[in-house]
Amino acid sequence: MAPIDPHSYTDSSNPLTTYISLTLYFDFPSSTINGSSQLTLSSPHSGPLLLDTRSLTITSVLDTQTLIPIPFELSPVIDPIKGQTLIVTLTNQSSFVVSFVTSPNSSALQWLSPPQTFNKSLPFVYTQCQAIHARSIFPCQDTPAARICYSARLNVPRELSAVMAAKHVERRQPVAREAGVACDEGLWCAEGRVVEEFVMEQPIPPYLFAFAVGKLGFREVGPRTRIYAENAVSVLDVAAREFAGTEEMIRQGEKLFGVYEWERFDLLVLPPSFPYGGMENPRMTFLTPTVIKGDASGAQVVAHELAHSWTGNLITNKTNEDFWLNEGFTTYAERRIVEVCQGEERAALSIGIGWKGLNEDIERFKDNLEFTKLKNKQDGVDPDDIYSQVPYEKGFQFLWRIERQIGRPAFDEFLKKYISTFKFQSIDTETFITFLKANIPGIEKEIDLVLWTEGTGLPSDAYETESSIYTKLVSLAKEFKVGRMPREDEVADWQGQEWELYLENVPKSVEASQVAALDARYRLAESKDYEVKVAFLQLALSSGCRDYYSEVEKTLKEVGRMKYLRPLYTALVQGVEKEESKILARQVFAEARECYHPIAQGVVESILSKHI
Repeated sequence: MAPIDPHSYTDSSNPLTTYISLTLYFDFPSSTINGSSQLTLSSPHSGPLLLDTRSLTITSVLDTQTLIPIPFELSPVIDPIKGQTLIVTLTNQSSFVVSFVTSPNSSALQWLSPPQTFNKSLPFVYTQCQAIHARSIFPCQDTPAARICYSARLNVPRELSAVMAAKHVERRQPVAREAGVACDEGLWCAEGRVVEEFVMEQPIPPYLFAFAVGKLGFREVGPRTRIYAENAVSVLDVAAREFAGTEEMIRQGEKLFGVYEWERFDLLVLPPSFPYGGMENPRMTFLTPTVIKGDASGAQVVAHELAHSWTGNLITNKTNEDFWLNEGFTTYAERRIVEVCQGEERAALSIGIGWKGLNEDIERFKDNLEFTKLKNKQDGVDPDDIYSQVPYEKGFQFLWRIERQIGRPAFDEFLKKYISTFKFQSIDTETFITFLKANIPGIEKEIDLVLWTEGTGLPSDAYETESSIYTKLVSLAKEFKVGRMPREDEVADWQGQEWELYLENVPKSVEASQVAALDARYRLAESKDYEVKVAFLQLALSSGCRDYYSEVEKTLKEVGRMKYLRPLYTALVQGVEKEESKILARQVFAEARECYHPIAQGVVESILSKHI
C-alpha cells in the first residue's frame, strides 16, 4: 500500500472512482450542506478503501443496492494539510453511498451573508476546490489522478438559482424519496425549495468540481457563452461588454489546439471575495470582478481560463508536483490566443510582466529552491502556501524555448498531437518528456531537459522578451530612480498593462516624495484597474510612504483576490516603517478576515505568522 499523491490518502492498491452521484441540500442559516455521495469504482474491491475528507461529519456508509451499512471509520488523526482519512471496508463491492454534513468552516466554500453581496438582499455560496479542497464538500479520492464523471441534484431556496461546471439538466420541484440518505424528507420537499439538476459526462479531476448558488442573472454574449453574475444590471452589462470577444477567442483556440471539447464556455463573475483572478472550471469559468476594467484587457484572464480547456482540463497534471503541466502550457496557450486576438505587442507585454513576476518569485524562494523547480517534491507542503509564478512562467519559458529551437510550425503540430494523445488523462512530467523526445528526436541534445524540469532557478537560455514597447517601458522605469517622470505624451496611449509593467520595474529604493509626485500627476492610487493600483501601492509601501496607508486598508477590505492580498500584506509586514505597518496589517486582517474566502484567510495568516 502506498499513496499515489503527496496531498491525498488515495492508495495505489485501491481502484479509482469513475462516477459520483451527489444529492445536496443547502442550509443557508447554518452555512452547511447535508448530502449524500454515491461512488462507483472502476472495479469491485475487498478490504479498506481510503477516501479524503476535511471537516466533514460522516453519518453513514451504505451498500448502494441493499442499503445495508458498510463498516467505516474516520482516522483519529487530522493532518493539517490532507485532513482526515475515511476508511470504508468493502466486500467485493464497486459502489456505495456516503451520507455527510459539511462544516461552516469548509475550506472550499464561502458562504456570503446578504450584506456581503452586490444586491444586499439574499445570501450566496460558491466553491473553490483547487488545489485540494473538494474533500471539504464530499468524501472523494481528491487527487487529479482520479478523474470522475458526476451527476448532482442541488436543493436550494426557490428565490435562488444554481450554476455548476456541468451541463444543466432541469430546474424543478423536489420529488418524494429522492433525497435518500442526504437529508430528512420533510426538509427536501419543504415549501419554497427547488431542485437544480446537473450532469458532467466527461471525466474531470475533483478540483474542477464547482457550483455557485445565489440570485443570479445572465447575458448572452455568443453562441457558446453566457455571462452569469449576481442579478445586478451594473455588473452584468459591464461584464458583457468586457467579454464580448469571447467567441472569437474560442475560434482562435480551436485553430491552434483542436476542437473545443466542452460544448459551452460560460463565465460566472463572482463577488469580490473570490480568491483568484479566474478558475478554469469546465463549461463555467469563475472570475473575479477585478478583471472587469472597461477596456477589454480583462479578456486576457478569460484567454488564460479558456486555454485551460485544452491544457489543464483535457490534459491534467497527475499531482500538484507537476503543476507546471497545467499552468506552463496554459500560459503559453493564452499568449498565443492573445497574440492573434489582441496583437503581438499585448502578448509581449504579458511576457514582460510574467518575466518580472517569475524573477521575484525565484527570489522569494531563495531559502527553499526546491519550489523553483518545475518538477518538485511537495511531501508535507500545502500547495496553497507555495503557489507562485514559477509553474506558470518558468513552464512558459521552457515551452517557448522548445518553440524557438524547432520553429513555430513544428511546435504547433507537436502541441496538437500532444493534446489529442493525452486528452482526458492525467500525466506526469516524465510522461511528457518521453513523448517530447519520441516526437522531436534529438531535442535532448539541443536543450538540457533535465536542467529545465529538475533544476533550480532559471536556465541561462531563458529569454526576456524584446518588443519595442517593453524595452521602452523598462527603460522609463529605470529612469524614474534619477527623477525622470514619464511625460503625459509618453503615457497617453498606456492601458493598465503598460502602467503595471512600468510600476513593477521602478526600483523599490525610490524616495517617498518621488512616489507621491508620480501619484499627484497620474492618480495611480485611485486607478479602477487593480493591477495598476496594487503595483503602485506596493511601490508606495516599499518607499516608506505612509500617506497611502488608508488606500491600502481600503483595497484590502474591498477585494479578496490573493494576487493583491499576498503582496500588500507582505509589503506591510516587511515595510520600512515596520512596527506601524505591522500593526496596520494585523488590524486590517482582523476586520477583513470574514470577507475573505477560507483559502485566502489561510494564506494571509501564513504571511502574518512568519513576520509578526
